Amino acid sequence: MTTRAGFIALIGEPNAGKSTLLNRMVGAKVSIVTHKVQTTRARIRGVAMEGDSQLVFVDTPGLFQPRRRLDRAMVAAAWGGAADADVIVMLIEAHRGVTEGVERILENLGEVAEGRRVALAINKIDKVQSDVLLGLTKDLNDRFPFAETFMISAEKGYGTEDLRQWLAAEVPEGPWLYPEDQIADLPLRMIAAEMTREKLTLRLHQELPYQLTVETEKWEERKDGSARIDQVVYVVRDGHKGIVLGKRGETIKAVGQAARAELEEFLDRKIHLFLQVKVRPNWLEESERYSEMGLEFKDGN
Repeated sequence: MTTRAGFIALIGEPNAGKSTLLNRMVGAKVSIVTHKVQTTRARIRGVAMEGDSQLVFVDTPGLFQPRRRLDRAMVAAAWGGAADADVIVMLIEAHRGVTEGVERILENLGEVAEGRRVALAINKIDKVQSDVLLGLTKDLNDRFPFAETFMISAEKGYGTEDLRQWLAAEVPEGPWLYPEDQIADLPLRMIAAEMTREKLTLRLHQELPYQLTVETEKWEERKDGSARIDQVVYVVRDGHKGIVLGKRGETIKAVGQAARAELEEFLDRKIHLFLQVKVRPNWLEESERYSEMGLEFKDGN
């Protein structure tokens, strides 16, 4: 049996559907998915098996024009993920077409992709007519020599099986990089923190999606097979703390219940989740917060 294994970087603008595609490929929820842009902060790796090939997907933060230190660290992580990969998949949204952001990515792609196969995945194809798709495919392939083009809907699963099979044949021959039953190489503490952050982002909508972060402070295994998880939600202002707590603590309670239910399903055991909210005015400038997110603090310079 000839085994294959390789890293596949998913790149694209924020909200292009990278996290949804990663979760679809892996068959479990390992990446945070919300309708807020820039929700993926770290390079999250999900592991999928296709025949004798092991596909290690790197879901990178969306590529956009960075303004703050956190933005710059995220963009550096995204390009770093692409540069380290064996194969790159560029996702673009069918209904948005070639935006300024897509043009910027294409300009930088040549240098990063040198010596690698790059596939184009046009996502959310159910949102446009077929003639628009054909025109978009031609336009993009005229701009960059993609090895293959796939029309997909990451959310509904259309075309994703073809992409997966193509990737399985493209990754290099070699031993598997992870145990066959492992689906992610993120520490469970970070996955747990990401799940809580997703619930906060969904609940708070426009109010403060990027001004907070969640860290798993303590993880205690119990004799009955359950686990106690203590997490801290860091916000930058006192007013934000009030928003996260909600009236009579209702918001944080609802977030905790939703995160606990998802963690129990993911880990297949009982979880006791305890959330605290703390004000840290400068968390966006603290190197420890970045390492907790899997980002390089220096990349934000």
